[in-house]
Amino acid sequence: MKPKWLKIHRPVGKAIQTYSNVQQTVHKKKLNTVCEEAKCPNLNECWGCGTATFMLMGDTCTRSCRFCSVKTAEKPALLNEKEPENLVESISNLKLNYVVLTSVDRDDLSDYGAEHFKKCVQAVKENFPEIKIELLIPDFNGKEECLQKIIESKTEVIGHNIETVKRLQEKVRDKRANYAQSLKVLDFIKKNSSNAFTKSSLMLGLGETEKEILKTMDDLRKIGVDFLMLGQYLQPTKKQLEVKEFITPEKFNYFEEKAKEKGFLYVASGPFVRSSYKAGELFVKNTLGEKK
Repeated sequence: MKPKWLKIHRPVGKAIQTYSNVQQTVHKKKLNTVCEEAKCPNLNECWGCGTATFMLMGDTCTRSCRFCSVKTAEKPALLNEKEPENLVESISNLKLNYVVLTSVDRDDLSDYGAEHFKKCVQAVKENFPEIKIELLIPDFNGKEECLQKIIESKTEVIGHNIETVKRLQEKVRDKRANYAQSLKVLDFIKKNSSNAFTKSSLMLGLGETEKEILKTMDDLRKIGVDFLMLGQYLQPTKKQLEVKEFITPEKFNYFEEKAKEKGFLYVASGPFVRSSYKAGELFVKNTLGEKK
């Protein structure tokens, strides 16, 4: 049984209309959002605030991580060449000042979709130079030439999720993903990008220990990761892994303090925190403001 602090609130008042506007816009342009595809518990709150995380390259992933509810297939549909254009139109309609773009894994493509991802980012940058963009990227199988394409898009934040502690990687993630490769991706981005902040996320409640969580923090800080998100793993459907433990809000506060002590520029830690949760607020208020 879920504890009392895990209660999802529906939008109320003006947020209802805002939610409806976001929903109609993304559906009309046939854009995918990780909000819907991954059954994010924050969908009501984020859409009610007028924000959404766009998921590029389709709604079907070539990988099958055991925590994720996104559809999987060895050969998903062809890329939509109009996606950059549709993305620009949707952002214009929603009047966003901060955009989060993520994608499914596309191991079926020769460059894992890196060029298409870059085209989408460039389209947004060209049409809305004032908008800040955050990326949550797949690992592109660790290929540096693919990661370099992402870096060349010159976004403000590039995130890649390590997802869980080292011991649980094989149990939780697809066999093509692993702890060392995710660290390599984040390290390459940090070393080769002159201005992008790096970010990663960790799910708790999968059977990890406190010692393992703190060790993961250390590993991320060793390669200069700037932002850390810590959230409760919630089983999206009965097909995915079961929750091993519900972490208390007090424990999340404890981990937040520990992460800050280790030097992360910003830490979001709580039951409903996700990698793109209130991303715009996080970046603009807590980082850009400090740089002025």
